[in-house]
Amino acid sequence: MVSLIESLKHPLATQAANEKARMAPLDGIKAVLFDIYGTLLISGTGDTGVNDDESSAEEAMMEAFNAEEIVTTPTMELAKGRQRLIGQEHARMKATGTEFPEVEIREIWKRLLDESRFSLPDDRLERVIMRHECTVNPVWPMPGADELLAECQNRGLSMGIISNAQFYTQPLVECLLGDSLEGLGFDEDLCLWSFEEREAKPSPVLFARLGALLEREEISAGEVLYVGNDMRNDIAPAAAQGFRTALFAGDARSLRWREEDGLTVQPDLVLTELEQLISCLS
Repeated sequence: MVSLIESLKHPLATQAANEKARMAPLDGIKAVLFDIYGTLLISGTGDTGVNDDESSAEEAMMEAFNAEEIVTTPTMELAKGRQRLIGQEHARMKATGTEFPEVEIREIWKRLLDESRFSLPDDRLERVIMRHECTVNPVWPMPGADELLAECQNRGLSMGIISNAQFYTQPLVECLLGDSLEGLGFDEDLCLWSFEEREAKPSPVLFARLGALLEREEISAGEVLYVGNDMRNDIAPAAAQGFRTALFAGDARSLRWREEDGLTVQPDLVLTELEQLISCLS
C-alpha cells in the first residue's frame, strides 16, 4: 500500500483563509488530540468522503478499476450506487439508535460490486478504493504538522486522534508524515477512527470514549487539548467533553466556522499555522 500511495501522492498548497490567529498560554495541558483531514493533512475537498461532483466521482471509480487492469461491466452507475448504499446503511444505523453513523467503506464497495455480480479479492479492492480516494480527495501534509508533532512528543505529551476516517487514513498519515503513528508520537490506544467505531464526529460518544481512556491515565478533561478545523464536528463536542480546544484556520478549503448552526461555543485558540500552538503550550 505504501508504494501505491507514493505513486499517487502529489504536493498541495494551503489556500489562505484570511483569518486572524488568537493565541493565549494554556497551562497544564498533558494530552493533545488531533483531527486529521484539514488539520494534520491538507485535504483537496476539505474533508474525507466529500465529493459533490457525481460525474467526476464516477470517472474516478472507473479510472481506479482501469489502473488496476480490472475489466468491469457494471450494470449500474457506480457513484450513484455507492451513495445510495451509504445512505441506506446510515438509515439502518440511525434506526438502531446511532445518531451519527459511519460506514466501513470496504463493505459498501463490496455490496456495490455484488449488485453488479462482480467481486474482487480484498487486497485488490483496497487498492481500487485507495486509488479512487487519492483522486477525489488528494491529501498532503499540512505545513508545520511534523514540527508540531515532534515538539509534542519531545515534551512528553500524550497524543491521540479522533478522526472521521476510513481504512486508508492511517496509511496515508504514516506515508505522508514519514513514520508510523507510534514513531510520530501517538499512542494507538488513544486513536479513534470513525470507521472502526461506527460513529462519526460530531458524535459525543467518540469524545467521551477518549476522555474515559485518558482518565485512566490520570489525565482530566481540562488537561486535554483538541485541535481541529471544524466548529461543529471538532470544537463543539470537544468543549462539551470539557477539553480545551484549538480551531485550525490555516486552509480555506477545510475551515468550518458553521455560523449557520448557531453555535455559541468559542475555541480557546484560533491557529492560522500549526506551529503557533507550540508557543501556547507551557
